[in-house]
Amino acid sequence: MAAFDLEEQEQISQIKGWWEQYGTVVTAIAVVAALASVGWQGWSWYRGKQGAEASALYGVVQQAAAERNAQKAREAAGTIIEKYSGTPYADLAALMSAKVQSDVGDLKNARVPLAWAAEKANDPALRSLARLRLASVLLDEKAYDEALAQVQAPVDADMAARFADLKGDILVAKGKPEEARAAYKEAVDALAGATKSEASALREIAQAKLDAVGSVK
Repeated sequence: MAAFDLEEQEQISQIKGWWEQYGTVVTAIAVVAALASVGWQGWSWYRGKQGAEASALYGVVQQAAAERNAQKAREAAGTIIEKYSGTPYADLAALMSAKVQSDVGDLKNARVPLAWAAEKANDPALRSLARLRLASVLLDEKAYDEALAQVQAPVDADMAARFADLKGDILVAKGKPEEARAAYKEAVDALAGATKSEASALREIAQAKLDAVGSVK
């Protein structure tokens, strides 16, 4: 028994020595881990709350769109963009509100959410779509140089034809048929062999426009 007590005392002494040397570090690590866990839980709760609130407001935008209530859509989308810009609902609300404004002929207010989405939308694909729609609105407003600037930057292959086709429209409006022909040809070539009905229809439209302004030399 004495031998056991001696061995036990020796182990206790070793543990005390180890703790005196490393105890502060271990405690610090434990505190940091605890704080990280609490912080992550708090962040998750905050993100969930943000998402729920943004979702509710997006429902208001959807209802306003169904009612063609441009002001209601604009205000709800504006709140989402201002307070919940980090959520996917901000991207969607911006595009939907812009469509409502455009549908009622308010191109000026359609530009605002599109300009935001074209630069700051969370989804790269939606940024490209916003740029395309913004360029279309600017074309309707006869702001040709601004519209052209929106379609000049590179885009993903799946959007290239639509950008090229719209670029052709802008160049025709600017009185530059030669450049317009090149843009329409680019759109037609990008859709060569397209089988989906929508892509095939766009190719036929771009080809008709190309034929209308003459063949590319």
